[in-house]
Amino acid sequence: MDEAAEADGTGSAGAAAPGAAGSTFNSVSGHAVVSGMVMAERIGALTINAQPPRELPIPRQVPPPRGVFVNRVRELAGLRASAATPAGGRGGSSIVAVTGLSGVGKTALVAQWVHRDLRESYPDGQLYVDLDDFRRDGVVDVTGVLAGFLRALQPGRAEAPGHPAACAAEFRSVAAGRRLLVVADNARQAPEVRPLVPPDGLLVVTSRTWLPALRLDGAAQITVDPLDEAAGVALVRNWQVTAAAGTAAELVRLCGGLPFALRAAGEWLAGRPHLGLDAVVRALTAQGHGSGGEIEGVGVVLDAVLAELPEHSRALYRLIGCLPGNTVTVAVAEAAGAPRVDDAFGDLVTAHLAQLTEARSGPRRFRMNDAVRSHTRQAAAALPEAERTAALRRVVDFYVEAVAHADAVVLHTRFRIQPPPSRTMAELSPSGPLFGDTGEALDWLDAERANVLAVLRAASKERWYDAVWRLCESLWALYHSRAHWADALEAYLLGIEAARWERRDDVEVRMRNHLARVHDGLAEYDEARAQLAAASELLPAVSDPRLTGVVRETQGLIALRLGRPGEAVGLFREALRANEGDEHGMVVQAYQVGQALLASGDASGALDVLAEAARRAEATGDLAMRTRLGIVTARALDALGRTDEAVATAVTAAERAYAQRLIPKLDQALDLLAWLAERADQAVLRERAAGKLRELRQAREDGQPDVLG
Repeated sequence: MDEAAEADGTGSAGAAAPGAAGSTFNSVSGHAVVSGMVMAERIGALTINAQPPRELPIPRQVPPPRGVFVNRVRELAGLRASAATPAGGRGGSSIVAVTGLSGVGKTALVAQWVHRDLRESYPDGQLYVDLDDFRRDGVVDVTGVLAGFLRALQPGRAEAPGHPAACAAEFRSVAAGRRLLVVADNARQAPEVRPLVPPDGLLVVTSRTWLPALRLDGAAQITVDPLDEAAGVALVRNWQVTAAAGTAAELVRLCGGLPFALRAAGEWLAGRPHLGLDAVVRALTAQGHGSGGEIEGVGVVLDAVLAELPEHSRALYRLIGCLPGNTVTVAVAEAAGAPRVDDAFGDLVTAHLAQLTEARSGPRRFRMNDAVRSHTRQAAAALPEAERTAALRRVVDFYVEAVAHADAVVLHTRFRIQPPPSRTMAELSPSGPLFGDTGEALDWLDAERANVLAVLRAASKERWYDAVWRLCESLWALYHSRAHWADALEAYLLGIEAARWERRDDVEVRMRNHLARVHDGLAEYDEARAQLAAASELLPAVSDPRLTGVVRETQGLIALRLGRPGEAVGLFREALRANEGDEHGMVVQAYQVGQALLASGDASGALDVLAEAARRAEATGDLAMRTRLGIVTARALDALGRTDEAVATAVTAAERAYAQRLIPKLDQALDLLAWLAERADQAVLRERAAGKLRELRQAREDGQPDVLG
């Protein structure tokens, strides 16, 4: 099988009305009425989760206030005034931009403001994003950001629209009428935050530079400066009550007035109660560039803090500097070769060199601010080049196998070129599982998106092309399931390059087919067909006929979308022949042929193909495809005027979907059944199917992941 089996191919033929145009009606006999009552009883036996309607969880994603917060009275007053001042004729400012140097405390200030003043003003939710997590070559994947917001606001939804404009429109629709607060950290340009403005709420943006274009949108701008001497001294005296004002002021100067550096220095001193603050300042000054001259104070503070940590903690710090990406998990650190990882992360968090990020689930994830991240790279530079390269290679290999495991959990037995991972999940992550079921695997992949793309770039730069294409092949599980087309475009271009360097025509076919599916998802059909044409030129050189099948299948899906079902039939038949010997692949392609025939008006031919595919699926135990086949078969029967049989087939499909917990398929089957029952004038059956459909959709909207009894 291939990725299109997971896509289900219903975006064309199956996206029309549940029945085909031109159908004839069965007469409603007494037998039909009795049969309809039996069918209604069978549908009534399907138990949708009967939990009482529950309130949707309200997202509270803004990081909580951390540590001591001193003397930001002016900034807090400015924020309060900006939120209360009408802008552009609206009832309050839609956007507030908070600017200042990295490490100056912008996020901490916003967290305090939210905690103190905004909790009651925005009762419908607080959404948070660090835009650096979604930045690719300087450009933010705004669609990915909005998709995360939509999942937070509607926990039961499967996916968000893949096109940027459609996703932004969906966010506006879902957010309309809700008092929402959105906080976006590390913005660089106005266009990357404009789509995040909630229609009835407030967007707070932090940035290291001014964003003058936002003023045109009525944004208020607040500047957060480094702590002045008085504020800095007050912060120092929180942990050194007896500090002399002059000595404390010198430490503030050394740290550039940056709160994170002052806290790191304070943590350093807290572990040395026998030293006074003056000794600390002398030690830091001695590490500067000349007596009494200007020194790089923040770097000096971090050097001093790092030098006093245990060796295993310094080793982790240096290794982090070798790695791409924005966050680090325990499993990645272990893969890099760091010793005593839990203890080391504890030391780094305690020393204010790292912080544990907020996460709904999954492994613990650690982040460093820009200044510390830059310092880790300086520390890593002291390692021999061979050691840095070896650490990077171990991490790349970790991701290759971990992502392959996630792919297997999400897309099961689909056709793959690469062999299965050589290490088990337990071997890859001894400290605990990375994920369990399909949802957890997708969430893990989503959380690792920025890291994996950075790993892909690094592996390509190192010319580890085998790792590049393997990662790309496995990443289809994420990119297709969550429609992360921006990431996928870059990834599969790297995959094509890797395949060509490896002289792997089979891999290049695979990568170009994936890239064509990305363009298809973006409705860029000319680009998709160009990639498929390039892949077709390579097919004579590959030995596995299933690669011909995947290309023809994608060509068939595009033909259906473009309203050319006759062309699609021929392409799907070629894909079917290419899958000879692969039982599941043959079932999938027969299913596609049946859909295309039905779309072309040949319901009788479709029924023959679908019946043979159903027999094959039954014989091989391919229950999921048996359910999909049943839904399309019901449509074909109805198109032939055999409405009673169509109803019975749709009922069976609904029961199969229910038994297999295929909730999207159950939704489709019930929707089709309600429509068929209305046409057959079976009022009880229609109402029973429609009622179950309402229950199912309401349970999903309520965020109930297990909506079946």
